[in-house]
Amino acid sequence: MLNIVLHQPEIPANTGNIGRTCVATGTRLHLIEPLGFRLDEKSIKRAGMDYWEHLDVTRYINFEEFKEKNPGAKIWMATTKAKHVYSDVNFGPDDFIMFGKESAGIPEEILVDYEESCIRIPMLPQIRSLNLSNSVAVVLYEALRQNGFAHMQCQGELHRLHWKE
Repeated sequence: MLNIVLHQPEIPANTGNIGRTCVATGTRLHLIEPLGFRLDEKSIKRAGMDYWEHLDVTRYINFEEFKEKNPGAKIWMATTKAKHVYSDVNFGPDDFIMFGKESAGIPEEILVDYEESCIRIPMLPQIRSLNLSNSVAVVLYEALRQNGFAHMQCQGELHRLHWKE
């Protein structure tokens, strides 16, 4: 099962949207404190809608605790400072993809130890970064695609009618 890691997320609506995406894809969510909000806030539950109760979520006091509780984890660090593009790496089915807080990203003190597993989303130079929940969706769906969308429904059905054969 793939894993999304949010390092010190600040905006509850982003985390709620990411939580909903994780539920929809069978992905675990890992939250590294401090958080910029309380998990019982209405705004995070509103963004995650009624899916939040189905979310597989784990909280950690800091990055050291995260590493201690996930020994040997393959961690991809999503950052605008990376050399590698997210679509050029090979994601494994149990990998962790980490994203930093909205205002500053993943601290450089963490990034320097993960140079070869830092990945970025290409964008024009005029913009600093994409919205956090959009970035998670872009990279997560590439990782899911590479793993054959395992355990996911890949064809939808109409509600009232049927597709022609």
